[in-house]
Amino acid sequence: MNKISISLNLNGTDRTILVYPNRRVVDLLREDFKLTSVKEGCSEGECGACTVIFNGDAVTTCCMLAGQADQSTIITLEGLAKDGELDLLQQCFLDEGAVQCGYCTPGMILAAKALLLKNQSPTEAQIKLAMSGNLCRCTGYQKIHAAVKSAVVIYKDKMAQGGESID
Repeated sequence: MNKISISLNLNGTDRTILVYPNRRVVDLLREDFKLTSVKEGCSEGECGACTVIFNGDAVTTCCMLAGQADQSTIITLEGLAKDGELDLLQQCFLDEGAVQCGYCTPGMILAAKALLLKNQSPTEAQIKLAMSGNLCRCTGYQKIHAAVKSAVVIYKDKMAQGGESID
């Protein structure tokens, strides 16, 4: 099998790489680009540990082939912090104690970020639905949902004062 060239925007940087077309995106991100926040938990797209923001949507990468990433935009947890400062959503997860073992946390944060990029005033039901593809065995989800709700309140306050947007 011959390698193919794929081009993508990864965490704000345009990248081109030669890969086998049957290589999974989770492996591409972890092994080729050394982005270890992308975890592999189930290899079936069920647990959400490998979630990234793919063209604006929260997507699991363990069942995606590298060829599907061509001409795409991917954001991993490593792409959220700016100038050494955590993204507000990351900080809210820390402040609310929504981080236990940390295995699911990157996928949780990215699922929440994808929601907030599309809906800056989600209801509790919308938050729960957006996070439903991400499994956590440690937290019980209350603190995770509280972190997302806290981020919504802070984002709204900042935007009302003419400050930064969610992205």
